[in-house]
Amino acid sequence: MDDQAFNTGSVAADQLKAIVERIERIEEEIKGLNGDKSDIYKEAKMNGFDVKVLRKVVALRRKDFAERQEEDAILEMYMQALGMI
Repeated sequence: MDDQAFNTGSVAADQLKAIVERIERIEEEIKGLNGDKSDIYKEAKMNGFDVKVLRKVVALRRKDFAERQEEDAILEMYMQALGMI
């Protein structure tokens, strides 16, 4: 293998290593943040909040109003079809 090919491979290997290390750092940060989120839900439960419903509220707040309206309309239609309402 000539020097040019080795240097190019070395640069690519260094870039790959840097990318993998950045991903690993982000994954560790996410793990920590998920632990923090879990602690918040535990705190909410200790204060008498229904965590299952709280998770739904958080998910709903991520969606825009039109998207929520559409999902609600479809849900209502399905529930009517099943005789649930």
